[in-house]
Amino acid sequence: MAALTPIEPKPFSFVGPVMAGVGGFMGLLVGIANDMPLIGLLVGAALLTGLAWVFTHLWRQEKPAKWILIAGFGLAGLLLGGVSAAIMGLAFGWFVGWFLFWIAEGRYRAKLVPYLTPGQVLWHYTFRVICGAIFVFLITPIIVVMPLSFNAEDFFTFTPGMLQLDPDAYSLKHYRDFLTNSEWTGAVWNSVKIAPVATLISVSLGTLAAIGLSQSHVPGKRVIMAVLISPMIVPLIISATGMYFFYSSIGIQGTYWGIVLAHAVLGIPFVIITVTATLVSFDHSLTRAAANMGADPVTTFFRVQMPLILPGVISGGLFAFITSFDEVVVVIFLGSAEWQTLPWQMFTGLREQISPTILAAATILVAISIALLATVEVLRRRSERMRGMSPS
Repeated sequence: MAALTPIEPKPFSFVGPVMAGVGGFMGLLVGIANDMPLIGLLVGAALLTGLAWVFTHLWRQEKPAKWILIAGFGLAGLLLGGVSAAIMGLAFGWFVGWFLFWIAEGRYRAKLVPYLTPGQVLWHYTFRVICGAIFVFLITPIIVVMPLSFNAEDFFTFTPGMLQLDPDAYSLKHYRDFLTNSEWTGAVWNSVKIAPVATLISVSLGTLAAIGLSQSHVPGKRVIMAVLISPMIVPLIISATGMYFFYSSIGIQGTYWGIVLAHAVLGIPFVIITVTATLVSFDHSLTRAAANMGADPVTTFFRVQMPLILPGVISGGLFAFITSFDEVVVVIFLGSAEWQTLPWQMFTGLREQISPTILAAATILVAISIALLATVEVLRRRSERMRGMSPS
């Protein structure tokens, strides 16, 4: 194992420009929010450069400096913007204090090998900043929806009371409407009746297809695989249009089973991919040993193969369930007034009545998705342990 780089304090000639860049970026964000981007950039850069000079030349005591920064930025936020701004100020002060001494004391190189050049170190952290920025860009719209769902007013924006953390500005009325309004409860019930059945069909057919395609003697496996996972690749609007004309010709458009079969088709690719990934490391000698002991193919499947691939099957089933529960395009084409699902109701609410109850519904869907994805991750780790790919 390569030795890690010893850390050593860095001079202001290095710390100052780095803090100026960070301060300028953060000041730019604050300035944009207040229609003063240039002023925000300059003030942020100057402020953090000044703090870097103070704590590298005059006072290098880390713990007191961090507390001073937290208290100072928190007080500034309270005076300028109230309680919510004070909370942001406290967080900003903590980050500035940590980052300043992380750079000034040279800790950024503590876990890096010593032979890296400054350019390689820069790219090492730049790459992580880019990944973090992409993550924030993707996750922020989801996070913003959650507090808005507790808005006491029928608005899709943060009210002054919400920004000031006034308890009277928050309410559960949108959740009450979601749980008591017949339109919303009916849509939820339709989704609950459709998604599990579609998932069951997807898991059954997708698992059998993955097992069949894992056999070495199957001809044209690549072509068959491409056809089976095409619903994941083809634009959804094209799939929905094709299903509409086909289902109309056989008389199941607008019916329960029409929607179930359409959602099953969309879920099968997820099951095939997850089960196929599990089967990659499956030891086929186990099935041959079971057959040698007299077990028939059905017994071999349920007693030998299924317990080992079960995490992949369940993971694929969860993805198929999420796909069915959240899908809206196909339902718009194939659904009917009787079979309006929750995503369809949300889409209709945005288009016709702009009901804030949509925010409550979205928050509940996000919570369900997070729970299911967490379950998928637990199953993935269990599968790796069972296959000996990670320590227990």
